[in-house]
Amino acid sequence: MTEQQPYEVLGQRDGFELRHYPAHVVAEVELDGSFEDAGNRAFRSLFRYITGSNRSQATIAMTAPVVQQATASQKIAMTAPVVQAPAAHGGFVVAFVLPASMTLETAPLPTDPDVHVRAVSERLAAVVRYSGRWSQSSYERHLGELLDAVVADGLVPTGAPRFARFDPPFKPWFLRRNEVVQDVQRAASADR
Repeated sequence: MTEQQPYEVLGQRDGFELRHYPAHVVAEVELDGSFEDAGNRAFRSLFRYITGSNRSQATIAMTAPVVQQATASQKIAMTAPVVQAPAAHGGFVVAFVLPASMTLETAPLPTDPDVHVRAVSERLAAVVRYSGRWSQSSYERHLGELLDAVVADGLVPTGAPRFARFDPPFKPWFLRRNEVVQDVQRAASADR
């Protein structure tokens, strides 16, 4: 069974789940391409990394989700999880979340110069879960609904939202688990 990124559910809100994600490590790739194409192209490099194409020639257990995220208006050096996001120049960052037992110090160094390993600090996030195809239109629709619900709940979105895929591409689209994840912080006047 595939290890999943750990998190603690802090509560169910109207339209989303509020979660705490502990600090973790990711392996990531930044590339140009369409929303649908980026994840597939990055997956190959990231899969090679976890199957021994690293300086230790170590095999790393596959975890879920694979994350895709848009980058901010400025280019930021990326490392690893599997995360997909639009890059500053129209691309995406796609990341694998590495097993929870792995730290930045114990993660094998990549041999592929496009793969980067990075530590991610703990975070508070609003998450909406849905099934369906891995399309940009579906992601954007769910993201819009999530952002509306977050603001209505008195939370403030921070950073770029992420698209998380939990299933392999051969799984029927209607059974796939997808999530939109948006980091948030409590508004200064919120009492929650």
